[in-house]
Amino acid sequence: MPNKPSLEQINPAFGSSFLVRQYNQSCENTLANWHFHPEVELIYVKGGTGKRHIGRHMSYFNDGDLVLMGANLPHYGFTDRLTGNSSETVVQFRQDFLGDTFFEIPEMNGIKKLLELSKKGLAFHGGTKEGVGKKIEDLAHKDQFGRLMGLINILQELYLSKEYAVLNADGVAMAVDAKDNDRMNEVYGYVRKHYKEHISLDEIAEEVNMTVPAFCRYFKKISRKTFTKFVNEYRVVHASKLLAETSLQITEVSFESGFNNFSHFNKSFKEFTGKSPSAYRKEFKNIIVEG
Repeated sequence: MPNKPSLEQINPAFGSSFLVRQYNQSCENTLANWHFHPEVELIYVKGGTGKRHIGRHMSYFNDGDLVLMGANLPHYGFTDRLTGNSSETVVQFRQDFLGDTFFEIPEMNGIKKLLELSKKGLAFHGGTKEGVGKKIEDLAHKDQFGRLMGLINILQELYLSKEYAVLNADGVAMAVDAKDNDRMNEVYGYVRKHYKEHISLDEIAEEVNMTVPAFCRYFKKISRKTFTKFVNEYRVVHASKLLAETSLQITEVSFESGFNNFSHFNKSFKEFTGKSPSAYRKEFKNIIVEG
């Protein structure tokens, strides 16, 4: 049974109005459960590879990650002992941490728009990820005033950047009720543990003490997708990771990701990523070579 701290409590250090934390080992940040908090969160993962699960969005990241998430956007932790990152820096702040009207002044108009868009989750790439990522890391070594000025500068730079993707393009108004969050945490935790196996609706419904029809209605209401589609998407994201990081044959990737039917794997992968597994691997290798 996974841990279930549905609402993460965030307390800035004395003398600070927002929180900056830095983890220098990939396994040090152990908050790998499905959680949310009323603070906006800016995360820079330096190096490494892993999976994003933010709101209804799932994807694979390579060579680190830079993500901005709005308040109460449910998500999983980004790193664990397998990520291979050299560090992770997390900045968390309430949208009103500078007062109720600070972001209403004309000079803050851009940052206000950025924070509004961040409610869907934003992933930055290219030069922005590297350049702003370094500035995020530097925040950990500044005094309180330097951190404040640095954060405002970072947010403005993110607003001006065009190098980003909106992760939940269709909106993400997910339930963040504590009871719902705990239940979804159980479901997601179970899938993360058993995705290589067949997971029947009877099995997952029993796990959360619901009937199958009630569970199907509940899961679709919360996630806007069927449970079967969610499991297949999770398997495809894992397959993306294997295609990028290993030399396994594509048939082996299929079975290692929980697909016991190769044609179903190909169809699901193309449906989710827009390309075949072989085209994905080829494209990924080209990016590595060109980079």
